Amino acid sequence: MMNLSNDQIIQDTERWLEKAVIGLNLCPFAKAVHVKKQLRYAVSDARNIDVLIETLIKELELLAETDSAKIEMTLLIHPYVLGDFLAYNDFLEIADSVLEELNLDGIFQIASFHPQYQFEGSQPDDIDNYTNRSPYPTLHLLREDSISKAVEAFPDADVIVDRNIATLRSMGHEGWKKLWV
Repeated sequence: MMNLSNDQIIQDTERWLEKAVIGLNLCPFAKAVHVKKQLRYAVSDARNIDVLIETLIKELELLAETDSAKIEMTLLIHPYVLGDFLAYNDFLEIADSVLEELNLDGIFQIASFHPQYQFEGSQPDDIDNYTNRSPYPTLHLLREDSISKAVEAFPDADVIVDRNIATLRSMGHEGWKKLWV
């Protein structure tokens, strides 16, 4: 992948957030965080896993030190490493072990987005996969207490997943492509 400016990477990610995640209501909790500017976009220029782990540690420490009113969550975008989804998926175990090593397990959680995201048992071109497809490989660093509040407000989270799949299936690949025109 050629070098893009961090501004362009953030702009692409923000566009995806606004058009897909918020626009299609894939995550009903994303809009408030976005509008309040409590979402941090962090771009890593890591070209290998070791540097990405260092960046992940720094971002988790920053999130731990910062009041949630200022930074509620972080999108750690890493466009130059883990472009292959299977390698990325394997890395998620390492990312979770970093949480444990920092004693942040139970305080933070890591969600995953990737341009080639594929749910287990699905085909690569299944529209269902697009609920987690982002412009670049991205680790979503979330506060557990924010998740708890969201679950209190919307206790049946399975409804969100089912609704997202229904939304994407009704729009199909053509509808998805039209989002980006």
